[in-house]
Amino acid sequence: MSGPRWKKGKDGKDFAALAAANPMSSIVAELHSSLKRSNLVATLSRQGGDAVLGVNPQQATLLYRAAFGQAVDNAGAEEQWFQLGAEEVFYLCHALKCISVSKSQNIKKQMREGELWDHLCSASESFPEMYKAYSHLRLKNWVVRSGLQYGTDFVAYRHHPALVHSEFAVVVVPEGAEFGGRCGRRLKVWSDLLCALRASGSVAKTLLVLTVSSSSVCELRSLDCLDQMVVHERTITRWIAQQCREQRREQRGREEANKEEQGHTTETVVFNYWGLVLGFTVLSSLLVYKLRF
Repeated sequence: MSGPRWKKGKDGKDFAALAAANPMSSIVAELHSSLKRSNLVATLSRQGGDAVLGVNPQQATLLYRAAFGQAVDNAGAEEQWFQLGAEEVFYLCHALKCISVSKSQNIKKQMREGELWDHLCSASESFPEMYKAYSHLRLKNWVVRSGLQYGTDFVAYRHHPALVHSEFAVVVVPEGAEFGGRCGRRLKVWSDLLCALRASGSVAKTLLVLTVSSSSVCELRSLDCLDQMVVHERTITRWIAQQCREQRREQRGREEANKEEQGHTTETVVFNYWGLVLGFTVLSSLLVYKLRF
């Protein structure tokens, strides 16, 4: 793993210093405080688990900086709209507890968290493990976006995507009888793993496999099961023998060059020392000779 690849500004300097001065945890905390004070309600879409949230310009800026959702193009100046994915909606509602959710704009009754969980699980069978993986990374202050264009479930950024390239291509693998037929589908054979490695490597990303399992038997449609899920992280990289040999050869060459340089320096020091001794000896002899005559 080579580490983050920071993007650069017009001055040629990367954005690492800017990201360090504005940590993602502080941005999310500011967003949480602003949304919670406003008592905002997101509206679920008619199909799927996406939702739309109306915010003021300041909150829109915070949502963008925290990398939540996508701004709707036809939003007005006073009130701006953001489209949130299913994982983002439930994270803001359940984990951060800073928004509420309703099924329709005409229905003012807000959904309970358990009701929203059941709705999102009905919309997508794989939502329980996907949300658990999403929240696992988000709680560690990683920015998590869809990895559809890379053939993975998510991609993880160290900071905002405008400042840094994504570092990990994330694949979520459920394990356990609770997940039914979904268990064992992902990366089941060697060819699947090799394809995922090739795809992630070609776009300079490290493959991160998140295995989601349950510590005890539970019903996934129940929100209580979320606390019993456990996430295991595994990073997988390709070992290329040729590159390994070349790197060792280059390292051996550098070590030999350093030894030769050190030997040359030692010889130079020794030569200079004996030259100095010889010079003093000759000078002393000349002085003695002059004193005698």
